[in-house]
Amino acid sequence: MREEAILAREVEVTAIPYGDRITLPAASPVIITQSLGGAYTLVTMQGYMVRLDSKDADAIGKEVEAGPTAEEAAKKPLQELAWDQLKTCYDPEIPVDIVELGLVYSCEVAPLPEGGSKVAVRFTLTAPGCGMGDILRQDIERKMLALPGIKEADVQLQLEPPWDQSRMSEAARLQLGLM
Repeated sequence: MREEAILAREVEVTAIPYGDRITLPAASPVIITQSLGGAYTLVTMQGYMVRLDSKDADAIGKEVEAGPTAEEAAKKPLQELAWDQLKTCYDPEIPVDIVELGLVYSCEVAPLPEGGSKVAVRFTLTAPGCGMGDILRQDIERKMLALPGIKEADVQLQLEPPWDQSRMSEAARLQLGLM
């Protein structure tokens, strides 16, 4: 994908790969290079690569992506819905979701005594020093809490065991040209 856009308003973005938050002024030209999972990877005219959160999609003339509807949610178990949401989370530099990349170690849903459910997700990064870890954690947490019935989300980054390419699905390796 490569689409030019002009920011309709000032927007806070995340610098890739460091994870620093920066502000881009309204009327700034950008190039949209990736649109996956509701978030956008942009390149500024200064050459910076940044991630625009889904909540700010309107700044580049796009619609905010909605989660599953109540009707869709009623058709699947909560555990399956949680995994479906994880498949909408992407590293902004890699066009493969975190499940196919093998970054998710576990996703468990359990009932809470006071009603509703808690989801616990353990995930890792492709590189331990990647600055996008907290951004991915926040994205996962936001998407888990958007699921009907989920009252708590415990999302933790873990670096052991370290990730390697053997954790990737065959489809991910094929998509990235590693087969």
